[in-house]
Amino acid sequence: MKKIDLIKNEHVERELTPHPLSFFNLHSLWIFLFAWGIFLLWLFYSPYWSSDGVAIGINIFVWLSGILIFGIIASLLLIRWRIFFIYCTFCIVGIVLIWKFNIDNVTFFLPFYTIVASLAGIPLVEAYRRSHRYFITNFRIILKGGIIRTRERSLRYEKISDIEGSQGIAGKIFGFGTIIPITHSGFGLGEDVSFAGGGGEGGKKARLFGFAGGGKVVTTARSRSYYELHGVHPYREVKALIENFLQQHTIAPYQMEQVRLQKEILDALREREDEDTV
Repeated sequence: MKKIDLIKNEHVERELTPHPLSFFNLHSLWIFLFAWGIFLLWLFYSPYWSSDGVAIGINIFVWLSGILIFGIIASLLLIRWRIFFIYCTFCIVGIVLIWKFNIDNVTFFLPFYTIVASLAGIPLVEAYRRSHRYFITNFRIILKGGIIRTRERSLRYEKISDIEGSQGIAGKIFGFGTIIPITHSGFGLGEDVSFAGGGGEGGKKARLFGFAGGGKVVTTARSRSYYELHGVHPYREVKALIENFLQQHTIAPYQMEQVRLQKEILDALREREDEDTV
């Protein structure tokens, strides 16, 4: 078990890592590059594309366009612009290699470079997945994740107001899912904005592709993979364990009333002690 600092009388009930299939969205980034390289290899050597009559710049433009367009789409869907910048860096390195080594046969180099470089995504995504560690103790949930920059968060059960659980198709088949703890302060919640053309009552004015519209903000459960129990297995057992601990640490209404009364009595006794001292 990875070492963590436990408090008095605390013990670890479960140590978890994300399921190997839970990061398929990140695997899709290198899978696209691999598929794009195969497609370009077919295109550049197919009868539909005459390499002799096409300038090198055209080949590079086609290669760049597919990668950068997918990079923008992936960044929007995953809400991470660093993906687009990584793709930009990948393209810049390819162009520098062509210029540095004066490569003329770009119809072979570009697909080959794309296919080989894409395979580096397999160990990178796996290393990122393995960097995630989730510890469920009898007092709290400890969340860790990250390769270069490690992030850690500790959530005590009494601070958690709700949990959001979700399973995709693969999750239902293989028994893994994501659990997002939502705190009283709103940690674990994000916002989605829906747009309506022409505006609408009660909505914020917004612009989408230059057109005015009404925006409606919808609060939804959302968090980074290192701040949630991402793709944990077995999903139902883990969810039941957390709900059990939440129940144990939740104060019932009558208990809250008793605590309030005890606090009032203590405050009254302290005030009397202060008066007697004076």
